[in-house]
Amino acid sequence: MSKYPVIKKSILFVIVLLYGYTATAQKPASVNYKINWKKVRALVYTKNGKGYVHENITAASTALFQMGKQYGFAVDTSSNPGIFTEENLKKYTLIIFNNTNNEVFDTDKQKVAFMRYVQAGGGFVGLHSATGTERQWPWFKRLIGASFLRHAKHQPFKEIIIDAMHPSTSFLTKTWERDDECYFFKEYNPDIRVLVVHDLEALDDKDKPAYYGGTSSPSVWCHEFDGGRQWYTSLGHDSATYAEPEFQQHIMGGIIWVVGPQKALDYSKARAQSPDDPLPY
Repeated sequence: MSKYPVIKKSILFVIVLLYGYTATAQKPASVNYKINWKKVRALVYTKNGKGYVHENITAASTALFQMGKQYGFAVDTSSNPGIFTEENLKKYTLIIFNNTNNEVFDTDKQKVAFMRYVQAGGGFVGLHSATGTERQWPWFKRLIGASFLRHAKHQPFKEIIIDAMHPSTSFLTKTWERDDECYFFKEYNPDIRVLVVHDLEALDDKDKPAYYGGTSSPSVWCHEFDGGRQWYTSLGHDSATYAEPEFQQHIMGGIIWVVGPQKALDYSKARAQSPDDPLPY
């Protein structure tokens, strides 16, 4: 048994039934990746610092366990920052920040272990409020692709798919109707590959940012930073969203892209000594 606290699969299976995960999502396009899912292990991290904590964390973790069961990969989940040691992280193919928020590490040593994992080629996925994590840490903001600024009031709005070649979007129609929180960001990493944007024209929000001519702003993106692959979706505020087969496909497509190359971790490329190391660019 692991010395780190994890949510037991048997408990989560009961939650699956309660949430009604009865539909099996159609598998998103794999972009010709030949992934051996039996060799994939995901760490779902759920730590929240002082401040607002989303109620959707259990539902999101449940959905991720369901995906693991469908595809055949292992999933562990924890809110203990003590799991961030180099020895422990070597077990994982990717780390998923499940609606984390604010400060989620206790020590610089934990941050460095995470940095070195990414530099060794470890994958990263961020869900919804993950962009509100570690807002004072430049390296993390560069990793996740942007930093949370604010959101419009919860309402129906449209998402526009601008890159339909990615496995997280390839199965969606050009316009994706959502009922969610429309997130806005600051401090974008300039190398992100934007996949989906918010359609701002009909959004009820008097302070819409003037991104892209005031008609749209980034919502979902991916990129490669400091040795690893990263994918982020700003959607997913409501617990019920994670029961939607289409939204599960969306997340699974992000996981497929992050895992796709399926290269072994190479710690000879890990160089981090401090969370304040100079950024790669």
